Amino acid sequence: MSALHNYTLGQWIPGTGEGIPQYNALTGEIVSTVHSEGLDYGEILEYGRRVGNPALRKLTFQQRGQMLKALALYLMDRKAHYYQVSHMTGATRADSWVDIEGGIGNLFANASLRRRFPNETYHVEGETIRLSKENTFVGHHILTPKRGVAVHINAFNFPIWGMLEKVACNLMAGVPAVVKPSEQTSYLTEALFRDIIESKILPEGALQLVVGTGRGILDFVDSQDVITFTGSAETGRKLRTTPAILQNSVPFTVEADSLNAAILGEDALPGTPEFDIFIKECRREMVTKAGQKCTAIRRIIVPEIMLHAVKDALSKELAKTIIGDPAAEGVRMGALINRPQMDRVREHLDVLIQETPIVFGDLEQFETVGASREKGAFMPPILLLNDSPFSKTLSHETECFGPISTLMPYSGLDKAIELANMGKGSLVSTICTQDPRIMREYVLEAGAFHGRIHILNRSSAKESTGHGSPLATLVHGGPGRAGGGEEMGGMRGVLHYMQRTAIQGHPTDITAVTNQFQTGGEQTEMPVHPFKKYFEELFVGETLITAKHTVSETDIHNFANVSGDNFYAHMDATALEGTPFTGRVAHGYFVLSKAAGLFVDAKKGPVLLNYGLDECRFTKPVYPGMTIGVKLTVKEKIEQETDPFKEGVAAIPRGIVKWLVDVYDETGETVAIATILTMVAKRD
Repeated sequence: MSALHNYTLGQWIPGTGEGIPQYNALTGEIVSTVHSEGLDYGEILEYGRRVGNPALRKLTFQQRGQMLKALALYLMDRKAHYYQVSHMTGATRADSWVDIEGGIGNLFANASLRRRFPNETYHVEGETIRLSKENTFVGHHILTPKRGVAVHINAFNFPIWGMLEKVACNLMAGVPAVVKPSEQTSYLTEALFRDIIESKILPEGALQLVVGTGRGILDFVDSQDVITFTGSAETGRKLRTTPAILQNSVPFTVEADSLNAAILGEDALPGTPEFDIFIKECRREMVTKAGQKCTAIRRIIVPEIMLHAVKDALSKELAKTIIGDPAAEGVRMGALINRPQMDRVREHLDVLIQETPIVFGDLEQFETVGASREKGAFMPPILLLNDSPFSKTLSHETECFGPISTLMPYSGLDKAIELANMGKGSLVSTICTQDPRIMREYVLEAGAFHGRIHILNRSSAKESTGHGSPLATLVHGGPGRAGGGEEMGGMRGVLHYMQRTAIQGHPTDITAVTNQFQTGGEQTEMPVHPFKKYFEELFVGETLITAKHTVSETDIHNFANVSGDNFYAHMDATALEGTPFTGRVAHGYFVLSKAAGLFVDAKKGPVLLNYGLDECRFTKPVYPGMTIGVKLTVKEKIEQETDPFKEGVAAIPRGIVKWLVDVYDETGETVAIATILTMVAKRD
């Protein structure tokens, strides 16, 4: 038996005293002990703020993304060791895959977000807001990394995924973290954390680890810190009231266990693909991780005319479940995390069976393969039946955090929605139907009570990640009982660790602050055409004012012939009555194409290719006889990564330049405005 170490203040700190035992879920043996007594949490948090925060904050999003990608690759190469350790948690190979490779996948997913952020240490959000008549006073929003530390308090069921899903977001935002995994399974977290430190990929102070209870850590948080908690709703409520959190208005996100539901649509009759898919999904969610998932299906809501068909079909599938040591051949369901946790699940089950009898499963009569029932934390899948779910409400109030679900009937979709919402806030629900009317009504009426809704049918089942699989690019969380917060969610998850600040001033000044050109800001003409300049030679605000062109009817005819666009407003002057036009009007895309002809430098140079069009508006009709010109301004520069191991463009040092294309007429009024992108080579 060994004692786990905390990693704080840049070093591994051994535990002292008796410590808290951690158990092998399969054998009941003590595998290690954890300690956190004597740790100075005030010093630990201050170390993160003082050392880790400046180091991360000075990195650009591109650098942070590359850092996460390098770490993900490093950990993936060492995943075999994590699977070995995970075996002691009672997890099957498939269970561990979600925890280990799913967790590392969060690093990859957040690393890829770098392409959606600027190559800056900050993020500029949304559009410029005009605040004055003459456009000399505008507003914008900028997000900068908070100056504190993220404190992550995680649950026992996903020792790796629970940590990596969160730290991927705060590291991408430029904020360090202190991770406090559950003391029941922190031995697996520590195994991976040692490799993180060994890699030396992260700056000093970026991550710290407390493997014990961490009691008192929240007493030292301040207004620049961010707290996330995953666990029971009861514990979450207690932690919310920590004085330091209330006094300092510290952001506190809770992701709590919830009474998630799966609803079988009235169209999904026995014999349909949806019925079979529903049974398979319910079975999988009951036995995966032995039901120890905050997203597991706890309530199975089915049309009353199909109640017995579902009970029989699901019971038949559950009967195939082989329980025991995941290393033994054929085993598809492992153990709960330890025997104390098993006892808690049984206590909650005793509450439920006061109203809802067991219709499948026997706590005393089941077999285990390759392991001892008496020593390990084994429990068979249990299916309960609530025949009156509107009057017998314990099913909507009590959660058994194990392989236990309750079957209940409904009559009419409105009643199914009401039952789903009686969970008072869930992380996820599944609606299994092929009927568009049912799925639409369910989403619109149940959405307010659910953080995620999974629509399952024959069309999506093949590639669906399933009811219980949160994804890094979508928000994870839920209202009410589920905690009322959101985690992950692509850019949303990253921005949670940043401060949004409204900035106001002259467009030139906002341009200087954001490094993104603001309309109305100072534009600087240069003697050299911008298409002759390399990426690093261009600067935001640099402007080319082109020659002008007078539009003719011949232009309109020729463009119609080339494009095939013979829309009446361009070609038939007799069809304009009742339209906004006073005569034949030039094609909007002709105006944009002609603008390109005016600003493009034809000779070969640093511009490699046209990368696309971000936005375009045609703001005023252009009639024959009108004269147009263009102001082409460098709006933003985005560096791109170079991969010397690839051929073609990927191997060329380059960046993307966003150009503001302002097409104006002889009166100086804008007739079209667009943002185009070009790929421009670097000199070096």
